Amino acid sequence: MKPSSSSKPATELGTLLRQWRSTRGKSQFDLSLDAGVSQRHVSFIESGRSAPSRQTLITLAQALDIPLRERNALLLAAGFAPVYSESAWNAEEMQSVTSALARMLKQHEPFPAVVMDRYWDVLLPNEAAPRFFNCFIDLSARASPRNMLHLMFDPAGMRPFIANWDEVAKSLIQRVHREAVGRVIDDKTRDLLASLLAYPDVKTGWTSPEMLNAGPTTRTMPVIPISFVIDGATLNYFSMVTTVGTPQTVAAEELRIESLFPADDTTEALHLDMLERVHAK
Repeated sequence: MKPSSSSKPATELGTLLRQWRSTRGKSQFDLSLDAGVSQRHVSFIESGRSAPSRQTLITLAQALDIPLRERNALLLAAGFAPVYSESAWNAEEMQSVTSALARMLKQHEPFPAVVMDRYWDVLLPNEAAPRFFNCFIDLSARASPRNMLHLMFDPAGMRPFIANWDEVAKSLIQRVHREAVGRVIDDKTRDLLASLLAYPDVKTGWTSPEMLNAGPTTRTMPVIPISFVIDGATLNYFSMVTTVGTPQTVAAEELRIESLFPADDTTEALHLDMLERVHAK
């Protein structure tokens, strides 16, 4: 049904639509071409002179690549019920996805892999992940949910064991911006970045537009490696991120798997030996 006079004011919808259009750097004309909706109609929606249908809003949201959670907010602002489920990641309706994630984690043994939410909190690790981190620190001393960014930035965490920490830290901050859902930094992500910048020797310049748009500083590999030092040995890894394709729920869109791979044969051999020694204790 269309919004009634008792629904939220159209100006709220117009404000949200203008904000997303501005975020994507699109004019009303650009949006009208991408969505197949007349520029006049887009203008009337933004000014509150026209009440769009549910399908028109969904079409505009798709054209603006608005994340599913924010699409629900757009629909609510127009007086419609949300379309996309916001159930928890481990809800029954997510069982097929979580089962697939569990299989992926198991297949990645004996190397670390974790499922994280949009704020880098670990939701589900494979068996190798805690075994790996326990080679360096007492992981049980860190409260759950464990946040991967804090684990890497904290001087009481993995930071002292990261040989190329400055490079890794800068690349992680770039990733927070690049991998934010919908490429938009929301309030909670902004708070997370602020807490990372509060750690010792973290430079505020790492969040400058120039730094965020900078390319990799290393040219010897197609990825930025992360190197850990333990007992005088250096282990080189790189990570790959997997997301759920064509998500239809908010939780599915916001999940991702971070998998750590050895970057060379020497690291693979050292890794297997290190985990075997920890397992034997």
